[in-house]
Amino acid sequence: MNHAANQSVVISGAGVWNPAHTITNEELVDSYNAYATKMNAENAPAIAAGERTEMPMSSADFIYKASGIKQRYIYVKDGALDINRMRPRIPQRAEDELSHQAEFAVNAAKIALDDANKLASDIDAVIVSCAYTERSYPAIAIEVQAALGIDGFGFDMLVACSAATFAMQRAYEMVSAGTASCVLVINPELTSPQVNYKDRDSHFIFGDVSTAVIIEKADTCRSEQSYEILSTKAVTKFSNNIRSNFGYVSHALDDDPFGVHNLFHQNGRGVFKEVCPMAAKHIEDHLASLDYTPNDLTRWWLHQANINMNLLISKRLLGRDATKEEAPIVLDEYANTASAGSIIAFIKYNKDLPSGSVGVICSFGAGYSIGSLVIRKR
Repeated sequence: MNHAANQSVVISGAGVWNPAHTITNEELVDSYNAYATKMNAENAPAIAAGERTEMPMSSADFIYKASGIKQRYIYVKDGALDINRMRPRIPQRAEDELSHQAEFAVNAAKIALDDANKLASDIDAVIVSCAYTERSYPAIAIEVQAALGIDGFGFDMLVACSAATFAMQRAYEMVSAGTASCVLVINPELTSPQVNYKDRDSHFIFGDVSTAVIIEKADTCRSEQSYEILSTKAVTKFSNNIRSNFGYVSHALDDDPFGVHNLFHQNGRGVFKEVCPMAAKHIEDHLASLDYTPNDLTRWWLHQANINMNLLISKRLLGRDATKEEAPIVLDEYANTASAGSIIAFIKYNKDLPSGSVGVICSFGAGYSIGSLVIRKR
């Protein structure tokens, strides 16, 4: 647990950027069902003999009821819905070109800098924190730092869907300790390359997006609106229920690096059953450490993985259903954007709050990992 230092630390700016392309549930289902029909026809003898399982059909209504998702943004739409490909056709870039993920990061960073009334020269540390990075090294953060003309240092972090809140905690600690004065935290979530578009139960979950926040000391803040970070809290507990196994070791395993077992997969029911009470207790304990109760909060910016999870967590804490104003949902437009979800909710739904309002940004995901920040509008 980290409580505020003598010098208060604030979130002074934030930005969200999304690609131009979208895929609706209807488009996704049309593609998946066409692929499933094709595969079932090609494998009819094996299916009849019980040697292979028939692929189930899907529907847009099934997706919405299961998740609250209506559409998702996608960086490259070409190829993702092609039943002979079923993955985006992202063009290769030369090593001297800006990488795809760095482009994501820079786009969001510029919006956050503008929101905080900051120049690149005001930033002295960059953290790129997300569920996946495009490569092992050099760090995406260092590439972004160079692209923006920022002095100082940068590094990458990977904490799955809690990457954003964990990175914000690191930034808070750095500013509190004086090892950095102003930190740019970016979450370029390029998730579509690891989606298994051939799997009915997971092909609809993820969307592409990039978010960024700026964390600095209150006395250097020049933005119109800012939030004081009152406290941060993080916890991890190992679980195999959410996995993505793709990695460089596949080269030495004589394994198919693009096999289904190496793409995103989860035991959804297990995650729901275990993470909901874990997240509710985490938030309740975090608030209690500040002598707050759930009813003292004006707003909850929760991780955007599944609407039913958010509804259950809010109900456990409040003893009633949270209103859309109290716990805003962005899943319908953005889908699950890994670590960026709670930050999108914060960005979209914070400007209306009056000074003194207290809220919590909380993420939860693979690991299991849970991170939260209790913040107060200045």
